[in-house]
Formats: sequence, structure tokens, C-alpha cells
Amino acid sequence: MKQVKEPISPPKWPLRFLRSFIKKEYLEEIEGDMEEMFLENLEKYSIKRAKRVYAWESLKLFRPNLIKDIECTYNLNQYSMFKNNLKIGWRNLLKNKGLYTINITGLAIGIATCLIILLFVADELSYDRYNEKADQIVRVVLKGKMNGELIKEAVTSAPVAPTLQQEFPEILQGTRLRDYSTPRITYKNNTFRDSKVAFVDANFFNVFTLSFINGDPKTALKEPNTVVITQEEAIKYFGSEDPLGKILDLKEWPAQFKVTGVIDKVPVNSHFHFDLFVSMKGLNDAKEFKWLESNYHSYLLLDKNSDYNDLESKMPTFVEKYMGPQVKQALGISMVEFNEMGNEVGLFFQPLTDIHLYSDFASITELEQGGDIKTVYIFSAIAIFVLLVACINFMNLSTATASKRAKEVGIKRVMGSAKKQLLIQFLTESSISTILAMLLAFIIVLNVLPLFNSLSGKVLQVTHILNLQTLLYLLVFGIFISLLAGSYPAFFLSSFKPISALKNKLTVTRGKGFRSGLVVFQFVISAGLILATLVVNEQMSFILNKNIGYDKDQLLVLRDSWMLGEKEVVFKEYFLNDSRIEGITMSGHIPAGPSNNNITGVYPDQNSDVFRRTIVYNIDDRYIPTMGMQLVAGRNFSEEYGQESSNVIINQTAVEVFGLGDNAIGKILKSTTDNEGGTENLTVIGVVKDFHFKSLHRPIDPLIMLKNPNSGLIVRAKTSDMPGLLDDMKKKWEEFNIEEPFTYALLDELYYKTYLSEQKMGTILRIFALLTIFVACLGLFGLVTFTAEQRVKEIGIRKVLGSTVVQIITLLSLDFLKLVCFSFVIAFPFGYYLMYKWLQDFAYRVEIQWWVFALSGLITVFIALMTICLKSAKVAIANPIDSLRDE
Repeated sequence: MKQVKEPISPPKWPLRFLRSFIKKEYLEEIEGDMEEMFLENLEKYSIKRAKRVYAWESLKLFRPNLIKDIECTYNLNQYSMFKNNLKIGWRNLLKNKGLYTINITGLAIGIATCLIILLFVADELSYDRYNEKADQIVRVVLKGKMNGELIKEAVTSAPVAPTLQQEFPEILQGTRLRDYSTPRITYKNNTFRDSKVAFVDANFFNVFTLSFINGDPKTALKEPNTVVITQEEAIKYFGSEDPLGKILDLKEWPAQFKVTGVIDKVPVNSHFHFDLFVSMKGLNDAKEFKWLESNYHSYLLLDKNSDYNDLESKMPTFVEKYMGPQVKQALGISMVEFNEMGNEVGLFFQPLTDIHLYSDFASITELEQGGDIKTVYIFSAIAIFVLLVACINFMNLSTATASKRAKEVGIKRVMGSAKKQLLIQFLTESSISTILAMLLAFIIVLNVLPLFNSLSGKVLQVTHILNLQTLLYLLVFGIFISLLAGSYPAFFLSSFKPISALKNKLTVTRGKGFRSGLVVFQFVISAGLILATLVVNEQMSFILNKNIGYDKDQLLVLRDSWMLGEKEVVFKEYFLNDSRIEGITMSGHIPAGPSNNNITGVYPDQNSDVFRRTIVYNIDDRYIPTMGMQLVAGRNFSEEYGQESSNVIINQTAVEVFGLGDNAIGKILKSTTDNEGGTENLTVIGVVKDFHFKSLHRPIDPLIMLKNPNSGLIVRAKTSDMPGLLDDMKKKWEEFNIEEPFTYALLDELYYKTYLSEQKMGTILRIFALLTIFVACLGLFGLVTFTAEQRVKEIGIRKVLGSTVVQIITLLSLDFLKLVCFSFVIAFPFGYYLMYKWLQDFAYRVEIQWWVFALSGLITVFIALMTICLKSAKVAIANPIDSLRDE
């Protein structure tokens, strides 16, 4: 019996799929037409192809927008695959403007932050690398320990550099620099006092690469009384005249100087900046063979094949050979005996490129205040974290919205799309967002960079990144971000099973654990930065409000009053009678800001084992009361006792270090007068309460005060009309006709400037913390938006059954707040460790209290809660009828 074939029926899934979009009555009307369309296709094609064409035509007829995307994917004859993916990506972006705006804004902020910090880090790491032989240059520094005193100085004695060059063949050049500050310079009838001057050896320009415009770098400073100046100074002094051969007069120096060379301006990224380089040939002090006086910055140019560590290992023998005899002469003991007592003094080498970021030497011995490698690390970490948080937002929102595109993925897979094609499509969409974010980031950088420069003290410019090499790096950077931000969503979306996707069985719970982990990571960073900001603010508040042992308010510092010469005393006596002034003292020793610096060797009588290099303040009898300091024992200097040249006032630390006991008054201290063993006796007449005359990064050192007032005035005012007082001082100054401007400084401002870098770091840290939190909250807002959309019908049913607005908000908030609170478990221990390490740089510091953690947690929870409530409240108060109407 012949078997009769059953009629072939069209596939059912297109109809089931269309039921979600077409009313049932209309679907019944067209069902017959669709079956007839299938039979017509069956006559033309094989059964397998007829089914595929039937499905395609059905979807094309009733879901044209969806088919447009699919047609673009396969219409290779008309468009390239890349162009098709761009069209699809752009269309999806326009469909989901809200979420893509959040994504692109967050990513742009992350990229902009990263670019600004990269500019900062690149600038910090570039210091002194402009020198052609930078990798061969080292600076000689002095380190040691003497009776508990740590010695770290960036200066050495005059004979160090030339002697080292003479002793070791691997040293090609040894050169020196001595800072001469800003002397008064005259040319014809013009006087200038804003140019920085340094004495340097004749071979200085053979070691450092400073571009010559006029003159020969090899011979410019071979003769004494010659000077090389920058082009900017040449224009200032001589205008359009040829500067070579012109004579400059340094008023504080008994000679005139001939201009023998003109160089370009010293690069910004240099550890020194001078306007005039004077030949050291005429400096008598540079020719002396004194090994125990340190005033010179010494540099060595090493052979390419030499390792400075190997050379450094030879320094103990070198120090004993040259410094040992003078130590014995000064202290009466040999270098071996000196070391056996637990003391250490030696020469060490510091690579030139490490000076800016790695120096921890006494600030008074550095040519300029440098940077800090820890700041570079902190900012680099912030850049990475902000960028990661932005990329996490992208991944979070892209995967969370995956169920909206499940049917699209399913249809494309059924129609023959390979997983690779879908990967390329979704990565292309990610690239579109990244490109838009990078464009927005550049706009942000252009507008924010001036603010960052003012906060950081830099002169960073966008032009620094507008070169071929940097642009190539940025291209790679953009590709990296696209892959980082788009790879997981692409693999996630392309991995959907076609049948599950078409049946809409995918739920938002897919990938929920991964998204939760990313939310936790975001708020670990946010809570950590809030904690760090609070600790920095607490430390800075402690520094700025600490009792520092003197009253810094209402104090005027006139450092340049010495220019008045003999008239300085007249100026002082005139204003002592002014009712607006409480007191005036004559001294150049100031506990904050630029100050005179004197150090001498001191030890208690009959006990040279306690020899200690000690700071000396030369003051008058008005210094202690004018500065608001407190005597805890003995008396102040007084005119009733005559000159008092052999009397001394010491601080409490000196009493402890020298072992003077409970009653230091009347005790004898011996002070060195030269390097040949000469000493003088000093009788202690008073003990002043410890005051901070160095940064709070360092503990208080021993201090002695001698009655030997030198130039410089410190004025304590008692008026609220400070501008009026300063105006009268200026007028009186001008009456003396000394052709020098009246200048002053406020001591409290000088004190605050001591911690300017910490204050800047605190401000920048606050800004970056806010940016990180803002980006994290953007992602949280997007996730809450998506979650609310997914649960809109559930919320509608709950409201119909009697749930209140507060209950709905709590329902939507609880899961996210659990993640935020869990982030504290990671953030707080890690943040505590990092801030504890940061605080160790301060000799005087706060303790990290429990309330800092509580406050940072409350701030983080509050911000997250406000973000969540902003969206969930809108959903909670919506009319439930709208969400349930199509059920």
C-alpha cells in the first residue's frame, strides 16, 4: 500500500514570537495569508530553505524595525560589515538615550581624570631627563648619624667634586653649584632684584645640557668674573642690544661680571632654576680644602660603563682619607674612634633623575622643593580606579540590559549569525560609546586643566599630548578601553541560546552575581577615597591648629630690611613708638618660611661624647616676647647685663639631648669656633619652651639662641587696620631713597605655605573622591533604573495589594544597600593601612579614630541611598494601572 505523505506545515515559532507584538484578533486574520506564503515558498525552494524564507518574510512584514537591524547585518553587497555594525550600534544608542548618556558621561569622566593624571605623572617623571647624559649624572650627598641626630644633606664641602674626579678614573667630570639667592644687579642706571644667581664651575655646561644661544659653553666660564645669563634676562637688562661683553654689577659682590654667554631658559622640569650662572673661579671659598663645611651641590658625570653603586662602595675609604684628619683635629678623636661610638658620616650618590621625586634631605639644603613619589603613586592609583569604576559601569549597564535584546540575539542566531559576528557587532557598539566618551573627555580636560594647574602648581597643557607618539598611545588606550568595557557584555550577549532567547526565558538574574561584585568594587573605591579624604583633612586641621610654641598671627616679616643699612635701626625705632605695633625684634631667623641658617657643634662641658650639630638663632632681647614664646626656666637676654656674648638660651630638647638635668641654668656648653678644635664656653641663662622651627614632618631638634642680632625685622602688630600700617611702613621706607622696593610677608602665611603640597593633595583628593563617587552613583542610578523597569508590574501588583511608597522604595533599595555596606568590609581595612603609612611621614600626627570610619560609611550610604531613592521614588508613586493595563 502506497504511503501518503502528510502535508508540510509552516514552522510555529514565528507565530508564537509575533503574538507578543500583534493583537490576537489580527493575528488570526493573517494566519491564513502566512500559510499561503509558506506554500508558495515551498514550490520555489527546498523544505529547509522555505522555512527560513517564510520566517524571514513574516518578521519583515510585521517587525520591520527589528528586521532592519538584521538586514544590515547580511546586506554585504551594499554595505561593508563594519559600516553595518556602526549603523546598528548607532541605532541602539538612539533607542536607549538615557542609559547610554549615563554610560558615556561616566566613561568620559573616567577617561578625563585618567588623562589629567597621566599628564601630571608624565611631567613628574620627566624631571632632569632633558639632559643628554642624565643617566650618567649623580649628585653627591651627605648622610650620617651623630649622637642620635640623623644627617641628610644635599650639600657637601667644596673639595668633594674635584677630589673625587681626581681620585677615580670612572668619573669623567666633577662640577659644583652654589646658590647665591637673588642679589641686587645693576646695569647702567637700572637696578634689578628678581634674578636667581648661582656660582658654578667652568665645566658645568659640559655636564648639564642647557642650550646656548650665544657664546661657547666650553669656554664661557673659564675666566673669573664672567657670567652666563638666560635670554629672558638678556632682554630684561639690555633690550635689543647684543648682550655679549656687557658688564653687570652685583652690588653685594666686590667685582663686576662680564657676560660671556646667553642660554635658553632652564627647562621647567629641572630640579634647579637660575637666571645667571657666575664663574666660580673668583670664589675664594671654593678653593679652600675644608671638609667639614657643606655649602656646595656637587655633581659627577660617570663613564657609561660605570655603576654608581660600585663607586659608592669605595666612599668609606675616601672619607677616612680626606675627612678623617679634620675630624680628629676638630673633635680630638680618629675617624675609627668616631665610628666606634656609634656615629656614621659618609658620602653617597643619588641619580640625577631621582632628585625631584626621591629626595628626603633637609629642605634648607635643597635648591628647590621637589615632588614626592608617593604622590605619583597615589594619583596613578586614583586614575586607574576612576577609569575602572567607569568601565565597570559600562559592563554593569550593558549586561543588565541584555534581556531587552534577547530576542534580537535569538533571531540573528536562528537566521545564521555566527557568534563571532555578534561579538564584532557588540564590540563595535562599545567602540562607538568609547569614541564619544573620549571626545567628551577631551572637552572636559580642556576646561578643567587650568583649575588642576592652579591646584597642583603645574603648567600642564593639552598640547603636551598632541603629538604623533602620544596620539598613537591614545589610540591604543581607546582600543584597550573598548575591549575592557565591552568585552564582557559582548561575550555575555553573544552567548545566549537561540531558543531560550526567542522564548524570552532570560531574566535579569543572569550575570547578577557578577554585577553585584562590580557594584561592591565601585563602592570599595568610593568608601576608601572618602576615608582617605577625611584622614588627610583631619591631619591638615591638626597641623594648622596645633600649638607650635609661638604666636604666628599678626606677625610681619621684613626680611629685606638689611637693605636700609645703618637706617634699619632708625626704621625700627620709629615704628616702636607707633601705637599700632606691640613689638619689633631684629633677627633674620624665622621659624617658618625662608630663614637664616646657622649650625655649630655643641657639647656639654667635659663630655665631648655628646657632641651634636646644633642650630643657632641669633636674636636680640625682644625676640622671645615679640614671637610670643614662653620661657620655662631662667631669664631672657637683657641690656642690664651688657653684651651677654657668652650667654645662651636653649630649648627643652637641647636640655634633654645634652643631659643637663632638671636645673639647666648656669650649666656650661662648649661650642666649636672653627674646624681646628677651637671652642668657646656658653653659659645657659634660660630655657625656652619647645617651638616648631621646622616642618611637622620632623621632630624638634636642639636649638641655642645667642644675643647677636643680625639684619631683618619681625613686627608684631596689634591693629585690625593692617593695610593702613603697611602703607605707612612703605611710605617711611621710601623716604630713605635706597632704590629698593618695600617687601613684607605674613608669618602665618609662611607657615601655611610650609604645608602647601599637603593642602594641595588634600584638595585634589577631595575632587577625585567626589568624581569617583559621582561615577559610581551614575552606574548605581542606571542599575536601579533597569531594575525598576524589570519589576514595574511587580511593583504595580504590590501597590494594588496595599504596599506603601516607603515599602516600595525599601524593596528596591535593600539589595543595593547590602552591597554598599559589604564594600566597607574591604574598603576600611585597606584604607586604614594606606593612611597609616601616609601618616608615618609626620613626626606629629593624628591617630585614626573610629568615628572616621563611621562618618565615611554614613556618607557613602547616604549618597548611595539618595541615588537609589531618586529613581525608586518615581517608580513607587507611579499609577499602578499604567503598568498593569496590558496584563
